Amino acid sequence: MNYRSEAARKFKIRAQSPQALLAGSFAALIGIGSLLLWLPWSHAQGSVGFLDALFTATSAVCVTGLTVVDTGRDFTRFGQVVIVILIQAGGLGVMTFAALAFRIFGRRMSLTSQAAVQDSIFQRDAAHDFRTAFGGILKLTFAIEFAGAVVLFLSMRAVHSQGHALFSAVFHSISAFCNAGFSIYSDNLIGHRSMRIAMVAIMGLIVLGGLGHTVLYELWRNAQWAASRNREPRAMLFSLHARTVLWMTGILITAGAAFMLVFGLTGGEKGAFEKAFNALFQSVTARTAGFNTVDIGALPLASLFVLVLLMFIGGSPGSCAGGVKTTSLAIWLAQIRAGLRGQREVRLFSNRIPGDLVSRTALLLALALIWNLAGMALLMATEPAANGADMSRIVFEQISAFGTVGLSAGITPDLTAFGKLWIILTMFVGRLGPLTLALWIIPQTHVNIRYPKGVVMIG
Repeated sequence: MNYRSEAARKFKIRAQSPQALLAGSFAALIGIGSLLLWLPWSHAQGSVGFLDALFTATSAVCVTGLTVVDTGRDFTRFGQVVIVILIQAGGLGVMTFAALAFRIFGRRMSLTSQAAVQDSIFQRDAAHDFRTAFGGILKLTFAIEFAGAVVLFLSMRAVHSQGHALFSAVFHSISAFCNAGFSIYSDNLIGHRSMRIAMVAIMGLIVLGGLGHTVLYELWRNAQWAASRNREPRAMLFSLHARTVLWMTGILITAGAAFMLVFGLTGGEKGAFEKAFNALFQSVTARTAGFNTVDIGALPLASLFVLVLLMFIGGSPGSCAGGVKTTSLAIWLAQIRAGLRGQREVRLFSNRIPGDLVSRTALLLALALIWNLAGMALLMATEPAANGADMSRIVFEQISAFGTVGLSAGITPDLTAFGKLWIILTMFVGRLGPLTLALWIIPQTHVNIRYPKGVVMIG
């Protein structure tokens, strides 16, 4: 009886944890979205079954962008509105909207709910950030999306009707900032890549959405200080987290574009400027968003490999992006540098990184690698080669789903039922984070026993 009581107590603790609340809120939104997209007035008759609706809802809530049906052709305007609402809710985090509702109605959130907001968006002290930065982050988010929609509308009204241009601008602005990669056009953005201003706006929205809400808030506060006439003389102040995110983002975008130029794009890009522009666009979007201005399936294998690496890394913590995150890469590289130099401390920008954070980073990378290797093996065993599911495309599809990117080499619509279910699960894990789910599901044990030291050969 005591064992049962103890097990029940531990289960209750896990069920009431912030991670459980966060995962449950995402799952509930996916369920509601699936039912709405399955309704007959959400899609063309007979074009979307429940599994496809579930896949689309998961992709939207997890801001991935992978699709098994044509968003613009198979979904009605009502269905497309449902999709963009799911993208916005999933991008900011379901708990963020719950917190907003609590503020509107003048009620206080529980500490568990505030901690769920922390895991979803802030990733620091929840109570402090909720009081001081929550409103500012929401205002900044909607302001950026509004500005992006205005620029896109002014560009698109030259080739579309006013009504279509307005809806397209709002849809793509939200999709870009939330790093979703959904488009209402069958060829994604290939047909609009000559609209340079619109594509620059899309890139700007993707980068800002992938920085993380706390970094955006720091940028905004520093911009306010710079614009103030009565400011005190000081340099712009950025936290270690913000400096790491900004440096890694710039390095990854630049390096990704350079390698893609070296390895080549498709035969459709003519001229040096067009090649450089599209290489930069794909480098920006591959880390998290999933828009494409080139035919991904026609890229050389080396360029696909560059995209796979960028997708696996993803965006930054506290953002709409997936992947193992830019800060994890920075800590891992710093750990390698410290190991090669024989240093015990891992340092970033002359700051010592705590040992527990280094250990969590290594665990995160290991879990991500294990999950994706298992996924690749399962997809290789279940997806028929007749549908074009060769090894390179399966690797690309798996990493794209895990990184919540949404780029596809062309095999998504032909996935088997098992393949769709696995990609659905992978998108969910990628959005919440494998480390968050593992620490929630696996019970933590603390044993006060020291075992004898053993030595094995490595390397």
